[in-house]
Amino acid sequence: MYATPTCPYCSAARMLFKKKSVEFDEISVANDKELRTQMEELSGGSTVPQIFVNDQPIGGFDEVYELDQQDALDPLLGRR
Repeated sequence: MYATPTCPYCSAARMLFKKKSVEFDEISVANDKELRTQMEELSGGSTVPQIFVNDQPIGGFDEVYELDQQDALDPLLGRR
């Protein structure tokens, strides 16, 4: 997950993953233009968070939350 420390949507994504006991790597793009450019190139998005599952871009918190509400997130995470 590409994120910044103060982003409320990043915090919501962190809380969702912690609630689900999902380990995740976080890449801070707060003060790194190169990492932000990398994030944009890989995800096609310019806002944070940008979330990837198995190296596939999922989108931001809204998309991940919607997947979770549709019971589609756990299968993406390899859970049943």
